[in-house]
Amino acid sequence: MSTTTYSVSRFEVRRDTLLWGLLLVNTELLLVFAYQLLSPNTITGLTPVVVPFVWINLGLWVVVRTEVPAASQRRRTIGVAIAAAYFGVLAYFGGLWGLGDPAIPASARFELFSLPPGWAPALLVHTPYLRLSVLTYQLVGYLALTYLVYATVLDAAGSAVTGVVGLLSCVSCSWPILAGVVTGLVGGSTAVAAAVYDQSYLLSTVVFAVTVGLLYWRPGFR
Repeated sequence: MSTTTYSVSRFEVRRDTLLWGLLLVNTELLLVFAYQLLSPNTITGLTPVVVPFVWINLGLWVVVRTEVPAASQRRRTIGVAIAAAYFGVLAYFGGLWGLGDPAIPASARFELFSLPPGWAPALLVHTPYLRLSVLTYQLVGYLALTYLVYATVLDAAGSAVTGVVGLLSCVSCSWPILAGVVTGLVGGSTAVAAAVYDQSYLLSTVVFAVTVGLLYWRPGFR
C-alpha cells in the first residue's frame, strides 16, 4: 500500500531567513515610529499596522522559499497565462483596479506620507475608463499568490491540480464579493454591515494567510 509523505524541510526556519526577517521587522517598526513622529496623522489601533506587514512579510517569505520546478517551454507559457489571468481577476475583486466613472473628474495621486507604512506608497488614479487603487501590501500579497499559482501549475502532474488551483484562487478573492453581498442583504447603514466592514481587513488577512499556506504546501500532491 502506497503512502503519502510531506516535506517538513519546506517549513524549517533557516538561519539566514531568520536574520533577514528580523532586519525586515526592525525596519518596519522604525518606519511606523517615524510615521507617528513626523506625520500629522495618528495611527489608532493595531490593525492598520499589523495587517499590511503580515501581507508583505508572508508574501516575501513564501516567494523566497518557493522553488519553481523545471518545466518545458509550453508548460511555462501556460503557467504564465494562468497566473496573469489569476492576478487580473484577483486584483479586480481586491480593488486594485476597476472601471472608471465618466462623471468623476480625472485625477492621479502618488501617496507616500499620508498613509501608514505598508499601505503607502500608494498609487491612486481615476480616469473615465479606468480606476487604480494600488496599495503596497495588497500588491505584494497578490503578486506572491500569483507566483505561487505559477509554481503550482508547473508542479502539477495531473488535471486534478487544475481544479484545486481554481478552488484556491476563488478562496483568495471571494471575500470582497461576500462582503458586498452581505452588505446588500442587510443594508449599508445597519450594525451588521458595519461589523462586516470593521473586520474585513482581519478576515481578508486570514484568508490570504490560509491561501498562501495551501498553495505553498500543496497537500496531497507531494
